[in-house]
Amino acid sequence: MTDFENAIEINALTKRFDGFTLDSVSFTVPKGSIMGFIGQNGAGKSTTINSLLGIIRPDGGEMKVFGMDTKQHETEIKKNISAVFDELPFHEQLNAKMLDRMMRHIFENWSSETFFGYLERFQLPMKKKFKDFSKGMKMKLQIAAALSHGAKLLIMDEATTGLDPVVRNEILDIFLEYLQDEDNSILMSSHITSDLEKIADSVTFIDKGKILLTGYKDDILASHGILKCSKADYAEISQDDFISARVNDFGVELLVSDRAACERKYSGAVIDPATLDDIMVFYVNRSDNRYKKEWS
Repeated sequence: MTDFENAIEINALTKRFDGFTLDSVSFTVPKGSIMGFIGQNGAGKSTTINSLLGIIRPDGGEMKVFGMDTKQHETEIKKNISAVFDELPFHEQLNAKMLDRMMRHIFENWSSETFFGYLERFQLPMKKKFKDFSKGMKMKLQIAAALSHGAKLLIMDEATTGLDPVVRNEILDIFLEYLQDEDNSILMSSHITSDLEKIADSVTFIDKGKILLTGYKDDILASHGILKCSKADYAEISQDDFISARVNDFGVELLVSDRAACERKYSGAVIDPATLDDIMVFYVNRSDNRYKKEWS
């Protein structure tokens, strides 16, 4: 595998469906990092990931993994990536011992020792059929399999959805361990922004098939803020200075993208830190009547 700077490079990726278009999506995942891919259900996260994995054929754009074009080097790339989905991809009549035997024939770098080590750590039974596993057990099984053949890129598509906080934290700890090897990288799509706030190095927000913003998480959180003011003060704030505003009976909350500039310009205003959830909600709901730029 050639040396590479970015684990993933996506440029102008386009896919058209009836009623939905993935519209010129572009972002990069630096090697050795976790990228949080954020958006509500139906925003285009799975379409992007399925295009990257070759599950669906895009209509346009370029994609590279490990510096290699995904069309020209699909076989080599897939040897070195693992994908984890919200639903178990293995036949439910299998058990862990049977899965190990299968995987040894699929991946040349498969390690039974690593796999059974994760099963022991996750307290997963060897002989119990997968159909009798809970959702949390199925997710742990997928992760155990994903991390047992030396993959350099882990792609997660809504993998922590529906899991309780204890299981989610356990899985996030595993991901941080995985990244101790600086050649390893993770693309993790989710609408649970609290998980990504804990572990992501960078984030990409997608909505209705378009990228809203992408960059290092700490920079995005530092630059954005929630400005709180009265309705009277709201009328004096320039529409160019905020993304959208949430108007209620008690006042107005505005998402600003340049917190430092707004603190200088509106020196008496209260500007609180914004969470990733705040940022997603205010960007996505710009057309909502409660999140409007005009005050009538």
